[in-house]
Amino acid sequence: MKVECGSQFSVALTKSGAVYTWGKGDYHRLGHGTDDHVRRPRRVSALQGKKVIDIACGSLHCVACTDTGEVFSWGDNDEGQLGDSTTNAIQRPRPVTALQGKKINRVACGSAHSLAWSTNKPVSAGKLPTVIPMEYNHLQSIAITTLRNRLVLLHHFSDLFCSSVSMFDLQESGPEKDKWEMTSGLDKLRGVIVSNSKETAFRKVVQATMVRDKQHGPVLELNRIQVKRARAKGGLAGPEGIKSVFGQMSQHIGVFGTDSLMLPHRVWKVKFVGESVDDCGGGYSESIAEMCDELQNGSLSILIVTPNGRDESGANRDCYLLNPMLSSPLHQNMFKFLGMLIGIAIRTGSPLSITLAETVWKQLAGMPLTISDLTEIDKDFVPGLMCIKEMLEPDLIHADMPFSIPSSTGQEIHLSNNHNKITVTNRSEYIRLAMEYRLEEFDEQVCWVREGISKVIPVPLLSLFTGLELETMVCGSPDIPLTLLKSVATYKGVDVGAPLVQWFWEVMEELSNTERSLFLRFVWGRTRLPRTIADFRGRDFVLQVLDKYHPADHFLPESYTCFFLLKMPRYSCKPVLKEKLKYAIHFCKSIDTDDYARVALTGEEESTPEASDDSDDDAQSYSDGEISDGSV
Repeated sequence: MKVECGSQFSVALTKSGAVYTWGKGDYHRLGHGTDDHVRRPRRVSALQGKKVIDIACGSLHCVACTDTGEVFSWGDNDEGQLGDSTTNAIQRPRPVTALQGKKINRVACGSAHSLAWSTNKPVSAGKLPTVIPMEYNHLQSIAITTLRNRLVLLHHFSDLFCSSVSMFDLQESGPEKDKWEMTSGLDKLRGVIVSNSKETAFRKVVQATMVRDKQHGPVLELNRIQVKRARAKGGLAGPEGIKSVFGQMSQHIGVFGTDSLMLPHRVWKVKFVGESVDDCGGGYSESIAEMCDELQNGSLSILIVTPNGRDESGANRDCYLLNPMLSSPLHQNMFKFLGMLIGIAIRTGSPLSITLAETVWKQLAGMPLTISDLTEIDKDFVPGLMCIKEMLEPDLIHADMPFSIPSSTGQEIHLSNNHNKITVTNRSEYIRLAMEYRLEEFDEQVCWVREGISKVIPVPLLSLFTGLELETMVCGSPDIPLTLLKSVATYKGVDVGAPLVQWFWEVMEELSNTERSLFLRFVWGRTRLPRTIADFRGRDFVLQVLDKYHPADHFLPESYTCFFLLKMPRYSCKPVLKEKLKYAIHFCKSIDTDDYARVALTGEEESTPEASDDSDDDAQSYSDGEISDGSV
């Protein structure tokens, strides 16, 4: 029922619970009590009488668990992988005493480490509250035990549904007139199904479509120097923003095939023209951070601030909408590339730092807009229509209002060729047309963005998620949780308990969220952390302390964005560390700053060094061209 392979040996498990091993026998990896090689499958006698239900192989060791929850291990133990608190090899299967009574039913092995866990789900995750919190006013009349049972049922239903999601038709269907008539069926479930269950099902599909035999996608040249020159006088970065990094990338949209868009890491490799950057990952992250910045700093016009933002009133003032006035082939490509960026962020687990209004995320998830959504981005729209509806005939005639409405961009849109002015007889038609226009205003742009997303991830599955859930998948949390950063931190040249390390984390605690975002860009080329440890994909944040700086307090820290590495002098006190770190993150935001400045000032363009072999991703082979140049 199961076959596992280690280093030059194999293990088989039968339905009856018997274990057979064969192959190379040194380090006692076969569990027969000797180091002899075995040329034919031989039953492991020490496990006879036990019903084994799961087995796993490391490089030179094995782990097995039985139907009673016992765990046995044998083989090489130089790294303590057998769990007996020693590093001595074990010749025959021996119970792991530390796991007795744990009811283990699954095991797994890495090269020199082991995992054991139970898949039994507790009926109750914790102690029930004594009272229902006051903010849940609709639940006040329901008993807590009833609510708890409903929650358990909801979790169970979510698990059943999400494990069977492939059996349901998630495609948008029906004629155009029924496009927004989603009064029943799957659309009603998106806000009910437990988020974790939905995301687990989604991740399984994404993982199954990963391309893993390439280090990176196509190599693209990007000219950031021309962006600075194009924006020197203000306005867009070139005609329609085509000289921006985003504009340059959108013109290369045709070079991205399935083999690159399905990669779990770098979808492209960057060569910054005139900059000494050898992209081993940092340049790629930097290009994405730069594009997110451009989308919101006026370099491009495909995003616009919400009407509430223009009027400085209401909600979502700091959020952006898709520009409904743009529909040229050039802009279509830009919207499609924006969709590809969103899909890449979901697939790779690398969040984007873009602030789109929730209405945009709802539409991208396939949800129709409602009147309340319009109020969230334009608080004066609905009251204006209500005022027209309630106006008396003399007042309406005196107002002499045109049969038009301002779009989300502020541009006046005439709603009908049959009417020029709003009157008592046509105002109902005016209100209907005005509502239809604003509710469907972004449809074309949303369609192009979703087309771009579909090139990277399965868009039909987005119908499981709410707009807020989709935003979280794409953008993560704008907060920078230091507990998550600490959990992936490793240290070189300094002990974890050293005063310098404590000072560093104390300073990080004192930084604002904006400054933490700047720190991430300085040290990793990103502005947000992934949501979970798994999304770091094995990449540790490395803090390395060096003694080569003399005197240390006269130097700034250095970062290697490709390797998520911060090199720090051995500062004498916390105030000095804080001063130097804050200077670096505020004034060295972009990689290769010195060379960038040199080229921009002299006009001299130096060819970018040839890309090095990416296969060696070891932190010892840092490229000097990838330093965020923070040293004095």
